[in-house]
Amino acid sequence: MSTNKDQYKVHTEPYYQAQGKEVALYEAAYRNRLPVMVKGPTGCGKSRFIEYMAWKLDRPLITVACNEDMTASDLVGRYLLEAGGTRWLDGPLTTAARIGAICYLDEIVEARQDTTVVIHPLTDHRRTLPLDKKGELIHAHPDFQLVISYNPGYQSLLKDLKQSTKQRFTAFDFDYPDAALETTILARETGLDAATASKLVKIGQTARNLKGHGLDEGISTRLLVYAATLIKDGVDPQDACRMALVRPITDDADIRETLDHAIDATFA
Repeated sequence: MSTNKDQYKVHTEPYYQAQGKEVALYEAAYRNRLPVMVKGPTGCGKSRFIEYMAWKLDRPLITVACNEDMTASDLVGRYLLEAGGTRWLDGPLTTAARIGAICYLDEIVEARQDTTVVIHPLTDHRRTLPLDKKGELIHAHPDFQLVISYNPGYQSLLKDLKQSTKQRFTAFDFDYPDAALETTILARETGLDAATASKLVKIGQTARNLKGHGLDEGISTRLLVYAATLIKDGVDPQDACRMALVRPITDDADIRETLDHAIDATFA
């Protein structure tokens, strides 16, 4: 059964502000159909970047949010029981390989390692995907590309990617933008004035300095956008910051007090 590629297209340009050469480098990787890995902390723009590149390259994008319960069948496909018998249903990876989409496996290390090995034949010269249950060998469409992402600073050794997987990919390191660029992003995304956006960024940087000193992760750009959205809607800035920046990331009373104090000092 044919699949409509258009349903997977990104039709509206996503807002993305480049931090370096990543756009040109990704284009080079795509021209040569090299697999790509994007690494960086939660909420720093990895997924937005891939969405933007799919739009820029005018390619379908199929995104999979990986989790620990995801099986190989969830990626590849399975037979479904119906009244008239059985019917094969392609998984997202198989669909992408057939139609020539970019397949983006978000937070790949959340999936079990026995699941991730199914991507290996698609990431070398073979560019194939065996459907063992169906007895079919798919040769990936010439436009197909595989992209994975993960947060290396957050994973335990038990959940890190195997070298046999890592060395099948080219890679980009992502991080939170510098203060000026992050301020621009907040203002552009939400319509908040630059002065208030700058204050939010300052609070975000304070929290990021606590990573490893009570916080597992700092405040992401995504959460700063949430706070800016609330403020733009008329919520008191201190309330918005507590709601969007502090309460989601920690239950530790001392850390909360430290961040609440920083919010009060910034918006006093």
